[in-house]
Amino acid sequence: MRIVVISASLSESSTTHQLGEALAEATADQLGASVSVISLREHAHGIVDAMLTGFPNQALEAAFDDVKNADAVVAVTPAYNASYSGLFKAFFDVLPEETLRGKPVAIGATGGTPRHSLVTEHAIRPMFTYLHAITAPTAVYAATEDFGAHAADSDGTGAGIRGRIDRTARELAAIVQAVNPSAQQGIHGTDEAQGDDELDAPAPEADIAAARELFEDFKPMDELFG
Repeated sequence: MRIVVISASLSESSTTHQLGEALAEATADQLGASVSVISLREHAHGIVDAMLTGFPNQALEAAFDDVKNADAVVAVTPAYNASYSGLFKAFFDVLPEETLRGKPVAIGATGGTPRHSLVTEHAIRPMFTYLHAITAPTAVYAATEDFGAHAADSDGTGAGIRGRIDRTARELAAIVQAVNPSAQQGIHGTDEAQGDDELDAPAPEADIAAARELFEDFKPMDELFG
């Protein structure tokens, strides 16, 4: 199995690059998968040329094939002006249609301040929904201050950056398994790895029962406005 990171980082040592690798490696641990990285800065000229001519160069074509053949994708971008970067958007503008249809995707973003944390929901997630990807429910936004506490959550709640990364990794691995039943079993990892941040999904029967309870007192629309 292969997980591909699409990183719009402008530097290999940036927090965006670190976040993408951390998400991919945590997911790979769940699935026993390999990880490769597509650094968009290396394809910047090729992306612009593809936008102008409609034809990707050989290196960009290879990147498209990597995304197409991946079992899961981790897409990360720095936040600029309360949205994704132009390089990030341009890559998906020239990516062939249908490439991401049904593809498990985890999304993440980085920024200098927590004020931009909703960029994952108002900008990035809608784009992947439009592209028909299956996105993990939890997106990870990391501000500069988060990386000082990257390795641990001192209160044990899993509320910090490490807890969010692990949560998203479990969600992405679960989607991969649902899409590809041959994926490695045991995707939730060990109890020690999860700690207090246990996210075992309820049984399907419980989901059905809970849904039925929501509609027990349902009234037809004509009665409400009659």
